[in-house]
Amino acid sequence: MKKTLLAAATLTLSTALIGCDAGSSKANIAIGPAASTTQKVSRMVLSTYGIEEGDFNAYQERFGDALDGVQDGNIDMSIGIMGLPAGSIESLQASSGDVVMLSLSDEVVDKIEKNSDYRRFIISKDSYKFLENDVQTIAAFAVMMGNTNTISEEMGYQLAKVMYDQADQITHSQAKFLTIEHALNGSDSLQIHPGAKRFYEDKGLTVDMPVAKLGDITAKHEFILGTGSQGGTYYPLGGEIATTWNNNIPGANFTNVETSASIENLVSIRDGKMDLGMSVHVPARNAREGKAEFEGSPVDNAAFIGQIYPEVVQIVSRASNKVSSFESIKTK
Repeated sequence: MKKTLLAAATLTLSTALIGCDAGSSKANIAIGPAASTTQKVSRMVLSTYGIEEGDFNAYQERFGDALDGVQDGNIDMSIGIMGLPAGSIESLQASSGDVVMLSLSDEVVDKIEKNSDYRRFIISKDSYKFLENDVQTIAAFAVMMGNTNTISEEMGYQLAKVMYDQADQITHSQAKFLTIEHALNGSDSLQIHPGAKRFYEDKGLTVDMPVAKLGDITAKHEFILGTGSQGGTYYPLGGEIATTWNNNIPGANFTNVETSASIENLVSIRDGKMDLGMSVHVPARNAREGKAEFEGSPVDNAAFIGQIYPEVVQIVSRASNKVSSFESIKTK
């Protein structure tokens, strides 16, 4: 059954590619999984350029799958939110040799900064070997959120302590941002877990965030960490963080699971299905305040554990694609 569905999906993509080559069809753009933060940001970027729903064919692919489509020529452009450098983009360049990373204009970035919590970010040309110039984009922060109904004060302390004090045990490139200096980035408008607060104050930081109230917690030893898709940054980095916790917190076992990232993780924490979840700080704030995707269903039991790394919006195409700029999308 899975093979049949895969074949159907491949046929659909191939048909879309044929239409794209005809010259009058729409661009095929991978905007991220349904209900994901990536998809929300993708639509925000595109609409700021004046590109609306009917101007392109939207594909709700995970970033790794989307890049496979870019490599095959079935996807013209893919938008993702990841750390730097992203291994999946490096792999695409290694296989295709003609990756193009799109830069956002000053006007677009100014509008996005004015109307959202995303901020201007410069991807240095040194981030990827194929870049000839710096790339201007936007970024937020990846943060670790904990379930206040299952993570005790002492466990919250240990989670933060190990994540920063033992960061040298994590080989992933984004671990370089796991430092006390960056620990509170992205914490604006969030509540902090009391255990994490105590750890940061022990380290000499001033913590001005409101402190989350813990529920009636029953001692447990098995914990679930929601990450993201295997083609992105959350899954491999989350797996290493979980391993570091397992190696340094006696009597506790942490299992990382693949998800659609931020929104799914926050909903799962709210519903008691997860103990910890990685998230962009913007949806984490929306979850607490019951806004956007969480309107009418706020997440009252998710507390900030710590910053993980800056989340950078990265938009890729190929030089051989007919659609390799925002301007060319509307002309198609």
